[in-house]
Amino acid sequence: MPDSNKDNEPIILSKAVVNTATYLGINKAQLAHILGISASTVGRLYTNDYILSPAKREWNSAVLLVRLFRSLDSIIGGVSDDASKWLVSENKAFGGEKPIDLLESTEGLLRVVTYLDTSCTI
Repeated sequence: MPDSNKDNEPIILSKAVVNTATYLGINKAQLAHILGISASTVGRLYTNDYILSPAKREWNSAVLLVRLFRSLDSIIGGVSDDASKWLVSENKAFGGEKPIDLLESTEGLLRVVTYLDTSCTI
């Protein structure tokens, strides 16, 4: 018997990524860079005409982005404006760089997620 939750994971993650980007104020061009897909593919993602694939690099980046959202949301207490402001503000923990600028590389995305995960446990 197939696991229906497992079958739905790509749809769930695809919707979560769109919701995360909207909540954090990440525009479609930025999301395309973060996921490593084209802007037109992101457009199709927003209209549910494209579903993220677990077999592609986009999957890992999408999982990390949603994880970033969950950690940041728990720190700021669900205030969308504060989350988007944090992303675009220079941060001493990142050598004065803005977290949003780090998200376009896998290493940068992981660095931001690790920082937030560590901050949640303090």
